[in-house]
Amino acid sequence: MDQLEQLLSTIANYKPDYDRDMVVKAYEFAKKMHEGQFRSSGEPYYTHPVEVAQILADMHMDVTTVVTAILHDTVEDTDATFADLEREFGKVVSDLVNGVSKLTRIESQTLEGKQAENFRKLLLAMSEDIRVLLVKLSDRLHNMRTMGGIKKPEKRRRISLETLEIYAPLAERIGVHRIKEELEDLCFEQINPEARESITNRLSYLRKEGTEVVDAIISELHKNLAEGGLTADITGREKTRYSIWKKMQRKNVAFEQLSDIMAFRVIVDNPEDCYLALGIIHAKYHSVPGRFKDYISTPKPNGYKSIHTTIMGPRRQRIEVQIRTHDMHAEAELGVAAHWAYKGGSQPTERDVTKYRWLRDLLDILEQEQKPEDFWENTKLELFQDQVFVFTPKGDLLELPNGATPIDFAYAIHSDIGDKCVGAKVNGRIAPLNSRLVNGDQVDVITSKTQNPSPTWERFVVTGKARSHIRKYIRNQQRDEFVTLGKSMIQKVFRQEGYDFTEKAIAGVLGNYKLNEVDDIYANIGSGVFVARDVFKTIFPSHQAEVAKRPAEHMDVATMVRKPDSSGAMPIKGLIPGMAMHFARCCHPVPGDRIVGIVTTGKGVTIHTIDCDTLETFADTPERWLDVSWGDEKDQQTQVGRLFITMENETGALGTVTTVIGKNGGDITNLKITNRTVDFWDMTLDIFVNDTKHLNNVIAALRATPCIVNVDRARGH
Repeated sequence: MDQLEQLLSTIANYKPDYDRDMVVKAYEFAKKMHEGQFRSSGEPYYTHPVEVAQILADMHMDVTTVVTAILHDTVEDTDATFADLEREFGKVVSDLVNGVSKLTRIESQTLEGKQAENFRKLLLAMSEDIRVLLVKLSDRLHNMRTMGGIKKPEKRRRISLETLEIYAPLAERIGVHRIKEELEDLCFEQINPEARESITNRLSYLRKEGTEVVDAIISELHKNLAEGGLTADITGREKTRYSIWKKMQRKNVAFEQLSDIMAFRVIVDNPEDCYLALGIIHAKYHSVPGRFKDYISTPKPNGYKSIHTTIMGPRRQRIEVQIRTHDMHAEAELGVAAHWAYKGGSQPTERDVTKYRWLRDLLDILEQEQKPEDFWENTKLELFQDQVFVFTPKGDLLELPNGATPIDFAYAIHSDIGDKCVGAKVNGRIAPLNSRLVNGDQVDVITSKTQNPSPTWERFVVTGKARSHIRKYIRNQQRDEFVTLGKSMIQKVFRQEGYDFTEKAIAGVLGNYKLNEVDDIYANIGSGVFVARDVFKTIFPSHQAEVAKRPAEHMDVATMVRKPDSSGAMPIKGLIPGMAMHFARCCHPVPGDRIVGIVTTGKGVTIHTIDCDTLETFADTPERWLDVSWGDEKDQQTQVGRLFITMENETGALGTVTTVIGKNGGDITNLKITNRTVDFWDMTLDIFVNDTKHLNNVIAALRATPCIVNVDRARGH
């Protein structure tokens, strides 16, 4: 039977009233368009799209999808146009082929902007019609099956790694385990053939030795279920070679130590019988603690439903049993292809919209991210993690990646709730925002209208959606800070040189810098990309400014900033620490200290105390120095002061130190013991204080404490 006859026969078996003429017409069109083209194996090219169509027909996909598969390379590789396809086969087929054609090769080993951008196209096309992904997965599967035609081993390996990183997880996410498992095995053959061969040989040996055992186990399970009044189909199934390899790596065990290489499937007629079968099996055999999972009441994100249990089965062997209905089994094998409902187009049912929430989350990430590389990273966060299931206060179930926090939960509900989250209750008790959620937790998010995302959240969130929203806020807020800082810096230069500042003057040099708006120049000055005085010179090229003198060799750093210019120092009030302005961690300045700003390219201004040792390294770049001040006292917030303490090693000494600090209004934020001997302890203490006066009070109180040998404030090193 030739390719076309086999394809037509397959479709007729599950859809006798299909449009046969449409399939034949698509076949003849593809054959004509691809005439003269050959695959690397030497076969005529048109055989490839027909094989892709056969894979989809084997999954009982609709005729539109099968026709799309036959035509999927015509526009990309031949003279055919989308207008030709729309005229001959209709708009739906044309749109689907367009969706598939847009997906150029994604080379995941070089995460450059172009490859990540192609992945964005893949997700956009998927979001419009999931059938685009089914065609793409089938296309990739046939390419992997015929990998032998590619002569270069490094190319075969690169394509296999790409398939394993992107396409296999996507197949799992939409539940098409049949494709996922075959892709993984074909990739395994290319990436680690020795390991695959070893596992194959061991499985072959077990199969030879264990056929009798498997038959005996199936027979005994049949007998026990029948005695309980239940009829079921039971099969024994080997785990795939790749899944065995992954488990050996994950658990760091040898092949012989794996107990669940064989899984037995019990397939019954309805969900009630699943639980009846479970009861019969557990009554007869001991279950292995911790190895029971009910994916019927709590399905996996891709819709997978089944009961998994491990028992000490017949012949005292540990065996895994999976219990499911016939419908659940079909969906476990074919996923979205088993049930996706099309009604005059590509609109999914409400049930599917809920189930494929992860796809909407990926699209939400796409909207938030500016850099394709960030999108790629955050997408992989969404695709490659196991799940935990948690509940909303109303009892709705939400799936999140392992390690998810209340912040991830808040963003999963809605991005606005995530942005305004100030706290959370987990199982009725207040919990830290960085606490990890576990299966069954009920989470209640506390919000405030005045709250905004904190840059520190990015350190512990695990979902791509949460991370992309936090980054977007930081990016926007940071630009606003750079604009504010940059504008202050250029205004100061205007004052120094005796000019009235006008934005019109700044706008006049936009063309020189190839920028679109005045704020772009301010942002570049604030971030240290442009020097404010250089921008001034561009505006007034004929102005004779006083040349900044390099400091004399004998002049110390403090002298450079102890004589501020007549225009006065620039106040740093209103700037958010961590955005455009950073407090140096070497000297920990607090309000009341005399300070200086150092402009760092791309980061803005770092604030140091004027006696900080680190400033010596900037002595040769006076253009980076910025004269700054704290601003109004009433606007000041608490800052961290760092102390170096040596104390006697005696019972209760550490408690005494913390008590003294607390009684003097200090709030310890970090404590680190740096050296410990029999007689003395050296430690570093970071304390929130209001200003230098407050810090000096704390230091004086500590020095008056008998167990304290020495207290010094950090001065930079």
